[in-house]
Amino acid sequence: MIAAIKRRDFISLLGGAAAAWPLAARAQQPAMPVVGYLSSGTAVVFADVAAAFADSLGKAGFVSGKTVTIDYRWAEGKYDRLPAMAADLARQADVIVASGGAVTALAAKAATSTVPIVFIIGDDPVQYGLVASLGRPGANITGISLLIAQLEAKRLELLTELVPKATTFSLLVNPNNPNSVALVRNAQSAARTLGKNLQIVEAKTIDEIDAAFASAAQNHAGGLIVGTDIFFTNRREQLIRLAAVHSLPMIHQWRESVTGGGLVSYGISHTEPYRQAASYTARILKGERPTDLPVLQPTKFELVINLKTAKALGLEVPPTLLARADEVIE
Repeated sequence: MIAAIKRRDFISLLGGAAAAWPLAARAQQPAMPVVGYLSSGTAVVFADVAAAFADSLGKAGFVSGKTVTIDYRWAEGKYDRLPAMAADLARQADVIVASGGAVTALAAKAATSTVPIVFIIGDDPVQYGLVASLGRPGANITGISLLIAQLEAKRLELLTELVPKATTFSLLVNPNNPNSVALVRNAQSAARTLGKNLQIVEAKTIDEIDAAFASAAQNHAGGLIVGTDIFFTNRREQLIRLAAVHSLPMIHQWRESVTGGGLVSYGISHTEPYRQAASYTARILKGERPTDLPVLQPTKFELVINLKTAKALGLEVPPTLLARADEVIE
């Protein structure tokens, strides 16, 4: 009887040990890496680019929820939230992806000098002190620069083709965004070259957007350039509605604004920079250093025109412009 009890105890012990082995093995496995995704935008408006990032990261071997954790933080256009969010991510993330302009990248850089950072910004990162050079970023940071400030000149040129008789145009900027200085500088230089007047209208709140459009209309602007800013991207529908109300031809950065009813856009693919950021993130998680990854810049730009919106505004789109368009929405 004693032998039987001992045998049963021994079998139970083996069963318990067998059950414990997987737990012990799991405890010894390294924790999944954490990618901190810091954005000055909103989860709804930027769902497509966040999905593109996660998809590309998965294709590189880091599947969200399985082999990597992506911790999303959305500032929703409130730039003053970014420092605290960046500091929190710096305490737990293996890589921080900073999306939504130089202001987001600067917040991440201020939060850590050791956690690798991959930024997506519209301007030259050298001028903000983010990197030492495009070819050799230095320190713990690299990323993608979209050349947005330089594109404002091209957007103004396209507007003058659409509204050739106009002498005055407006540029909408957010004074809270540090990139507004470069946007204004490049657009003003282009206006002088084209012999046009450029009115700067500012908005950092929803009500100020309404006032900015009213000001542009009162000054008889022939068209309006939407400065690159997450706040304006978040308010895409409001901008399109106001342009229709004031019969104001408007040029955007992203094609999504034109498919949503805007007149024209000129810029890069909205999702491609996030796929590039995912590639860099994966390479860093596999052991590469940010300082060895040069800052990437776009090589392809898209011109998208909405003919339905042009007709509603009473505009005749020149055939030469239509011939250069990458996409025409009818």
